[in-house]
Amino acid sequence: MNVAADAPAIDVQGLSKRFGDKQVVSDLSMRANRGEILGFLGPNGSGKTTSIRLMCGLLTPDAGSGTCLGYDIRTQSDLIKQHVGYMTQRFSFWDDLSIRENLDFVARMYEMPGRREAVARALADLNLTARADQLAGSLSGGWKQRLALAACMLHQPQLLLLDEPTAGVDPKARREFWAELHELAARGISILVSTHYMDEAERCHKLVYIAYGRLMAQGRAADIIAAQGLSTWEVTGGDLRAVAERLEGAPGVEQIAPFGSALHVTGRDGAALEAALRGATADGGSRIAPAETGLEDVFIHLMSRSSDNYGAPPP
Repeated sequence: MNVAADAPAIDVQGLSKRFGDKQVVSDLSMRANRGEILGFLGPNGSGKTTSIRLMCGLLTPDAGSGTCLGYDIRTQSDLIKQHVGYMTQRFSFWDDLSIRENLDFVARMYEMPGRREAVARALADLNLTARADQLAGSLSGGWKQRLALAACMLHQPQLLLLDEPTAGVDPKARREFWAELHELAARGISILVSTHYMDEAERCHKLVYIAYGRLMAQGRAADIIAAQGLSTWEVTGGDLRAVAERLEGAPGVEQIAPFGSALHVTGRDGAALEAALRGATADGGSRIAPAETGLEDVFIHLMSRSSDNYGAPPP
């Protein structure tokens, strides 16, 4: 059976999943196009990993339906697995084997035809050929990450599902990793990547944000920011803690967040927000200025409007 080339990479409606008394995913609907990098964001415990497993047929939803690469997620999970590469959060390769030996072992497990050629291709595609004989246990986090991605690419998947792949990796390695992802997307490979990093979110073509199992926003970063209708101001200088205390609960102030040596203060009522800021800084010790609303401002705002899976307010 051939993969439908014109089908979306992911197209799911109303997915829900409960474990015991906890509703982990609730009525999730989303769509990802071919050759697109879709960022999947949300706080810890928000259901990202469970959602990814539901979308690729590794878990059966309690409710909902959908397709992955044109295959039904409920009835054709075996076919989905043949065309999907899944990279977990935790490095799961053998420290006492070289990069080449690890890849060859994975190829043997899956009884891949032409495995030597497949391993050589994966090494070349991820710029690992020069390090092919280095033991995996001696690799830095960034190179371990490349090994894991190379293993995902052995069978030339059409969709990559990457679950927080850059956690604990230094900024240079993260940047290089994202350059590799964009090269793969340019070749028509679809990528769904979960991340906590806002700079990575901005590298995605589209974003999905879930909090505590529920979809909060999806679309291009600029569209998500615009849809929230937030005004943002930056407060610098003076006693910022005292300013934050005066702003707490003031009309128009919905969110106060430290950003380095400044405060970002946001709200949807721009006039009331400005009045509150001018009042809180009337002593002249601090300066205020309009600021561009960023993704982090928006996501903190979205999280503050959600409730966790157990019914308590978010921390």
